[in-house]
Amino acid sequence: MKPVAIGTEATHRVLPTPAQTAAAIGNAGVHVVSTPALIGFLEDACHQAIEPCYDTGEASVGTKVDVEHLAAAVLGRPIEAVAKVVGVQGRRIDFEVEARQEGKLIMKGRHQRAVIDLARFMAANRPAD
Repeated sequence: MKPVAIGTEATHRVLPTPAQTAAAIGNAGVHVVSTPALIGFLEDACHQAIEPCYDTGEASVGTKVDVEHLAAAVLGRPIEAVAKVVGVQGRRIDFEVEARQEGKLIMKGRHQRAVIDLARFMAANRPAD
């Protein structure tokens, strides 16, 4: 892993789909973007921020999520998920994250990712036969 600079940022822009609504995951009638989908958008932004620091064969996985879901996000309007590196402890990277739709803050908080050796990680997490 190459060094990760504090302050490194990335923005992930996405147009949410019906498959990303609360209704799609079982909350009948709630046709707004779900909390898990928003967290996924934030994770994508974090990954994009540090991907240039991966050595060959590396990836990252989420290890901690601490967010507040502050407002509903509707379909048909883009969401911007922003991640900023605020801490580095070896292979663990801490981020401040936020998601906005048309300037409205929807979600904010912190996220942590660990940079992994992908082959070793997948070998250790192979399904049992």
